[in-house]
Amino acid sequence: MKKSLKSVLSLVLALVLTFSVCSVALAVEPVDEVTGFNAEDFITADGRKLVNRKGDEIQLKGVNLGAWMIWEDWLCPYEEATDHYSVLETLENRFGREAAYDLFNTYMDNWITEYDLDEIKKMGFNCVRVPFWFRNFYYDDNGTKILDENGNWDFSRLEWVVEECSERELYVILDMHGAVGYHSDAPHNGKGHSCGYYEDTEQGERYRQLTDELWSAIASKFEGNPAVAMYDLLNEPMCDVEAGELERRKNNTMAYSRLYDTVRAVDEDHVITMECIWTAFALPQAWTKGWENVVYQVHFYNNSNFIFNLFAFFTKWIYCDVPMFMGEFYPHQKTTWENCFNTLDKLDYSWCLWTYKATGHGMWSSDWCLRGSKDGFHRAKVQTDSYEEIARKWGECIRTENGFQDTGHYDNNVKGNL
Repeated sequence: MKKSLKSVLSLVLALVLTFSVCSVALAVEPVDEVTGFNAEDFITADGRKLVNRKGDEIQLKGVNLGAWMIWEDWLCPYEEATDHYSVLETLENRFGREAAYDLFNTYMDNWITEYDLDEIKKMGFNCVRVPFWFRNFYYDDNGTKILDENGNWDFSRLEWVVEECSERELYVILDMHGAVGYHSDAPHNGKGHSCGYYEDTEQGERYRQLTDELWSAIASKFEGNPAVAMYDLLNEPMCDVEAGELERRKNNTMAYSRLYDTVRAVDEDHVITMECIWTAFALPQAWTKGWENVVYQVHFYNNSNFIFNLFAFFTKWIYCDVPMFMGEFYPHQKTTWENCFNTLDKLDYSWCLWTYKATGHGMWSSDWCLRGSKDGFHRAKVQTDSYEEIARKWGECIRTENGFQDTGHYDNNVKGNL
């Protein structure tokens, strides 16, 4: 009996000692540092300010990832095409749809990588604005969806940039630069002289339905995600369209009201930004339309400190119940960077520079970008280069660390304002 009791006690003691040793081992096991955004970092509009859920005021200071998911010939490494639509059409006609999109994806895989997001974070920015267009998600303007390997609508490119930015505590503004049917005549919405989104026709309504479908899917995908700062519903609507101010305001109010309702049906919480382009009276007062948790956005490409200051002041004064955001700007001629940043800070604007990187003659020292292509950079000739040659020119050589250099713009103009 005593032997049995002694054996039991020994076993119990051994278990206790084992548990204690394990507990100590668990206690000293290194814990991975927690990084990235959490629910408390979620941004909302509070009066004229942006705040997170801790109540901290947030001023977004960022840079656009232009020329990544939607292209412009003066920024991008291609020739023999006028806009992104003509690039894709040329490549599809030459090599077929699948091969054309393989080249498209090769370009995007290399133009912006984790290296670039690390650089943007190290420079001190807290935000990126990501321009995209409908052809990132549809093969055409008839609603043929691009599917992933599992047969689901493919949003992996947006998911990647949001996830990577969240890990670096960079907010993301998702910017619809080109809606289905095209919402301006400017080539930067994907196709020049093709403003069909507003047409009062069955086709125009089809374009609007597909754009609704796309925004609904994007908002559903990122609903509740604290890394997404805002949904930018339409970039520069009716840009370059010959229309009076009343017609422009009417069409844009219609478009924004519809898309606002589309997004709010699936995501009640994210900030929505609407663009006041190009006058101080381009949008109605938000409260008159029942728009809540919205930011009004302006862009500036003009040639005078006085006009910049006047425009920034009047839009801030007129739209007195919403935060303001300078989504793109570049000082021309008599406008100075010092004046722009001083004015934006005094008036409590958030802002994003245009743009992070660009190719082309002189871009290696241009104020248009933080990283410019080195002299001798080779552009792809989309009408004559072979598939293999285009793939090479859009491969690792367009990675920032390989084919680009610091323009000096950050050190000379931006660094002291972050």
